[in-house]
Amino acid sequence: MTADSARPHPAARVPRGADLPARRGGQGRRLTTRVGRDGALLLMMAPGLLVLFVFAYLPMFGIIIAFKDYRAYQGVLGSRWVGLKNFYYLFQTDDARRIVVNTLTMNALFIVSVLVVALGIALLLKEVQGSNRWLTRFYQSTLFFPYLFSYVIINYFVFALLNTSNGLVNHTLHSIGIQAVHWYESPQDWPVILTVVTVWKNGGFWSIVYLAGMIAINPEYYEAASLDGATAWQKIWHITLPLLRPLIIINVLLSIGRIFYADFGLFYQVTRNAPELYPTTDVIDTYVYRTLTTIGDVGMASAAGTFQAVVGFFLVLFSNWLVRRTEPQSAIF
Repeated sequence: MTADSARPHPAARVPRGADLPARRGGQGRRLTTRVGRDGALLLMMAPGLLVLFVFAYLPMFGIIIAFKDYRAYQGVLGSRWVGLKNFYYLFQTDDARRIVVNTLTMNALFIVSVLVVALGIALLLKEVQGSNRWLTRFYQSTLFFPYLFSYVIINYFVFALLNTSNGLVNHTLHSIGIQAVHWYESPQDWPVILTVVTVWKNGGFWSIVYLAGMIAINPEYYEAASLDGATAWQKIWHITLPLLRPLIIINVLLSIGRIFYADFGLFYQVTRNAPELYPTTDVIDTYVYRTLTTIGDVGMASAAGTFQAVVGFFLVLFSNWLVRRTEPQSAIF
């Protein structure tokens, strides 16, 4: 048989693209099969996706306000376009450097302190877990309880402790012969105070998150380490923390993404918006709020929010790039 006789007749050749309907039909069947198989999971996921779309993606249209001289009677589209003028007004003031430094410094303190304390509590709970399950649940509930408090309530707790005239701390200091401290006039003390409040409120919640990650570790690793004579500290250092590293990295990356966002309730309510504390507690969110309520410049407030979102986005990209270069399997994407 010759090569020409083995070659198919031109009329018998399939035209290019003639198999597309078949391929599309196969993809459609696979999609239908997957929806039928995972329909319940997709249905459970739908409300969350809807909330995310409505409250996270639809409001992105409002970013345009950051580039306009917004007037309510003209509307968003009808207001005059001013370009980057709102950003210029935001950062030309003398307070710009202070609020940015305070935001970054305080959030960095919060990220590190909450991480260390939450990991320490989780390790202690893991050690107690095997001895008394009821006591472990009691500890978990007690530690989680402060996370449910709003900063409006926490404000009264802090004020009861630090009130100059009859606060518990000053009363104790007076009883041992130490002069009372005017806490709400001492800005240098508030980075520590706010860090303690943040750890007290959030440390228990994140300790339960890390405890769940520890429980998921295969106990055979610890059994093998015990047979090799490893101490409790060696198990923590060589087994628990390395296997918990991906969870820690993801949480830190997500926190870095919001490092330019300050918890408004913490910095506004707990400090009681005292002007004497502005040198260390005035952050971007509180500054924009005061500017919005006094001047009413919606465009500048929107510019501040856009700046926080964009910088946070690039910080997440940069942090994830660093993680990917050193430990690719722990990166988010």
